[in-house]
Amino acid sequence: MKVTKQQQAALARIAADLARTGFALPGSLTEGSYRCGSPNCKCVADPPQLHGPYALWTRKADNKTVTRRLAEPALSQYRPWFENAKRLRALAAELQALTLGMVRTPPQQPSHRPRPARSEGPPQPRSTRAK
Repeated sequence: MKVTKQQQAALARIAADLARTGFALPGSLTEGSYRCGSPNCKCVADPPQLHGPYALWTRKADNKTVTRRLAEPALSQYRPWFENAKRLRALAAELQALTLGMVRTPPQQPSHRPRPARSEGPPQPRSTRAK
């Protein structure tokens, strides 16, 4: 398959962006305030005074969801790593889209004659007659 100059330039740009990306943490970061559920707590009052804000890091580990609360020092250190992970996912999607575009482009000269498409439908029953 022949790669065009534009495709090669796009690949080089994606590779350069990947090379500049630093550490990356998997999962997601959510920040918010929460109710604890205790009936006599101030978070249930009217108006409620919620607990927090808290930062939660959620990810999959060994097919299980793992959530960890992050305190401020760790949050300040990890936040750029979450941004890097988001950037990595975007670059991977861009690289996949570029490659899909190459696959979808028909070749310039087919090397063989394409076969006619089979009709989609239920399989035809085989003959049960003995030979």
